[in-house]
Amino acid sequence: MKNYLLKYSLMAALGCTVIVQSGCKKDFANPNAATDEQVFSSPKGLTGVVVGLQRVYTLGRGSTLYNLVTINGLTTNELFVVNPGNTAEVQLGTGGTAVDGNNSMLTTYWTTCNKVVYDADKVIASAQLLSDKNYASGLIAYASIFKALSIGAMSQFWEKVPETTGTSVGFITRVDGFKMAITVIDNALTAIAANPISASFISNVPAGIDISNTLQALKARYSLYAGLYAQALTAANAVDLSKKSGLNFDPVALNPIFEVATSTNNVVQPKDSALGLVAGFQPDFADKRLAFYTSLNTTIAPRYRINGFGNAASTAFPVYLPGEITLIKAECYARATTPDLTNTLVELNKVVTKQPAADPFGVGAGLPTITGTFTQAQLLDSIYKHRSIELYMSGHKLEDMRRFNRPTSERRRNLMPYPLRERDNNANTPADPAF
Repeated sequence: MKNYLLKYSLMAALGCTVIVQSGCKKDFANPNAATDEQVFSSPKGLTGVVVGLQRVYTLGRGSTLYNLVTINGLTTNELFVVNPGNTAEVQLGTGGTAVDGNNSMLTTYWTTCNKVVYDADKVIASAQLLSDKNYASGLIAYASIFKALSIGAMSQFWEKVPETTGTSVGFITRVDGFKMAITVIDNALTAIAANPISASFISNVPAGIDISNTLQALKARYSLYAGLYAQALTAANAVDLSKKSGLNFDPVALNPIFEVATSTNNVVQPKDSALGLVAGFQPDFADKRLAFYTSLNTTIAPRYRINGFGNAASTAFPVYLPGEITLIKAECYARATTPDLTNTLVELNKVVTKQPAADPFGVGAGLPTITGTFTQAQLLDSIYKHRSIELYMSGHKLEDMRRFNRPTSERRRNLMPYPLRERDNNANTPADPAF
């Protein structure tokens, strides 16, 4: 990502001069900078802004990516806090009333998500006015990916989410938030179907994201979370599982999990060799995903360390994993109006038996085929188990715990309190959940 961030750093900064939360809006004007009109009226300016979206989503401890993985991991027992001086992480690891609207990680997460949605909206609206429709469709699709990810990210942690950006905005339910993300994706799919993305656009943004497959994968994910199982299955079937789609890093733009946690061993690390799962759901000792996601240090505590997608400064972080898509198919078959348990087991076994070499990201359990006759409940339990292992430290476990009706005793919070910064500036902010 280095060359693109250097090339467009000025434009990204110009295009991202407004910091917006749904409850407060601040404008920081630079008299020597290009105007919004100049930035948002040219392909070059708009490209700088979409590169900026990726930067906000991934850069450092304040990024959406770091906070998604860490908030989820601490809340669901995937991770523990190494150094008690990390106050915000300690609060999340403690859970309950220790987590309040002052938590700095939740505040930052909320801010970056709304920031990306705000800037993405401006890109999408402005791109439609460009004469080069093939370049415009790339801008729309790329911005839509980060907008959908940000809306989905908020919907995974809060009971209600802003219906738009600006001041004194209203809120919609988290399920409607997932549906809003799907609408964003559908609009992007329509745009690229009408005008295929130009090669010049692809050459001007960071490599790594497979745009078409990512849009279908995110549609499958958020349709599943919204309970739209037939729609989720259709979208999942449209994803080419032989391809990978990830956020790339290098010595200038570091992988935030590595930068903050892995390299320092001073913030968070894996809780244990069972990945924080309770008895009956813990990984088999022969599961090859354990060695992928964790490593051992027998001389310096803690014993279990982050590996996987946080093991180096330049390690790419997947936008989605092929295994996630396969498990979405399995779950959709299991939860269909007329459950298809035969195909549920077929799809589940694709993940259970997959060898690491057969996966674009190297994630594979390499276990024997599951055989026998199972009830719907038994298969759903197995899907939950393998989602927890396959998607370890991917930011989805809290959502899964609710959907699979896991006991609340297995997590530190069910939904998050709203940042006080939002509450202080927006009278429409809902009441905090009790847990």
